[in-house]
Amino acid sequence: MQIELDSVLKENFNLTAFRPGQKEIISSIINKKDVLAVLPTGGGKSLCFQFPAVFTKELVIVVSPLIALMKDQVRSLKNNKIPAGAIYSGQTEDEKRQIFSDIQKGGPYVLYLSPERVQKEGFQQWIRSRKIALFAIDEAHCVSQWGHDFRAEYSQLNILKRLRPDVPTLALTASATPTVLHDIALQIRLRNPEKRVHGFYRPNLYFQVEMCDGEDMKNQLLIKGIEQHPTGRVIVYCGTRKKTEEVHQELSERFSGVGYYHAGLTPNKRTQVQEQYMNGDLRILVATNAFGMGIDQSDVRLVIHYHMPSTIDALYQEMGRAGRDGQDSTCMMLYASKDKGLQSYFIQSSDAPQEIKSARWRNLDALVNYSESSECRHAEILTYYQDAQRIPQCGHCDNCLPQSDRRIVLPKVTIVERIKDKMPRSSASKLSSKKRSQSNDAIILDPSQEAVFQALKFWRKQKAVELDVPAFIIFSDRTLRELALLNPGNFNDLQNIHGIGAEKLERYGADVMLVLKDS
Repeated sequence: MQIELDSVLKENFNLTAFRPGQKEIISSIINKKDVLAVLPTGGGKSLCFQFPAVFTKELVIVVSPLIALMKDQVRSLKNNKIPAGAIYSGQTEDEKRQIFSDIQKGGPYVLYLSPERVQKEGFQQWIRSRKIALFAIDEAHCVSQWGHDFRAEYSQLNILKRLRPDVPTLALTASATPTVLHDIALQIRLRNPEKRVHGFYRPNLYFQVEMCDGEDMKNQLLIKGIEQHPTGRVIVYCGTRKKTEEVHQELSERFSGVGYYHAGLTPNKRTQVQEQYMNGDLRILVATNAFGMGIDQSDVRLVIHYHMPSTIDALYQEMGRAGRDGQDSTCMMLYASKDKGLQSYFIQSSDAPQEIKSARWRNLDALVNYSESSECRHAEILTYYQDAQRIPQCGHCDNCLPQSDRRIVLPKVTIVERIKDKMPRSSASKLSSKKRSQSNDAIILDPSQEAVFQALKFWRKQKAVELDVPAFIIFSDRTLRELALLNPGNFNDLQNIHGIGAEKLERYGADVMLVLKDS
């Protein structure tokens, strides 16, 4: 079958090779198996459901949330002489009739629908007796309330499995934790799905987190980053609509081709901005997380998060819009301690059940720990998503290669001035603040305490490998530094350390006490 798959790929899609994970996913679908697949932004998700239509010469139905994305993929398929169409609001009856007439002729066809369209009785009656090769649910994380972008209309998609249990289902997402994947399979009733997680390692991306003491420092790093990337597109993500417009105003005074996008704009204005960005009239776009899904521009050279997002999933998905052409690109998050307060406000203001809110708090804590971590950022991401590929170190993130020419840094004189401003007036407090390259609130350790910290880091790394979880999920660097500084002598004292609650005390307390005793 391998030779046959490669031949179809070349002849119909003009591609010479599959991307990581694509062939395994497609092979499972052709063998009539349900598949739960995670391929990151730019990883080639669409081929996984387009290919089976051509290979089986049958109808594939794709559920997609965005009309713009449907139109773009239909246009691309037709350019490759592959029959395709999309049903959405605003079409004429003649346009819809033509699509169903083309499907009636038989042969390969890729039909795109919204999740709302699937719930219509007429559609449900239509698919009962239709020959269908595959149901594909794109952006499948929207199914799960544990995900970062839950959509109520997606929760009803289990109707597909109830109506046609004989048709394999492919659930696709660009980013989802094992918890979210389990919930997706449960919600849409997948039968013993094969889980395929591939492609999260992006060797052309430089990951960077800069600890900022305020918006002045953020603005300086933002401007320096754009100046450092004079060609290619730039996306700046902000946490609120107000800040989006403020940053847009600031950048417009310094650079040309700057636009902004958020959900508060009229539909026509959002469409206009998106088209300006896609055709190159806008080089720099300042946006909230409302922008991005389905956007596929290959030359994004810089993605900056002005505010920390709510989850690692959201961060990774938005960073993944950089460097889709394989060229070197930088992804930088500007992190200030008050950013957590903004996300905390969003969680507290939510009407979600308490169980969901608790999960969101845990997700936020994980992102904070990732941001403050000294471990390889790419390696931690691969472990977090349980990717089939693992690496010990990447050599191209701020923790592995802090002196990289790709890193965005402020002039040294500025850093020195900030260190002086942050120096404590008294050295009596052990928990004083000091501006470092990675953190402006680091705990200062003497040489013996630093040795304990390194011993704790070594233990944490070994435990992370044993449990196959990222190191930051076990304890943050801040927790390890407080342990090294305060050297708690018993379990009661351990509970007073930042980041050690009842659950972690029970799980890791004995190990930590042993490391402290032996160090």
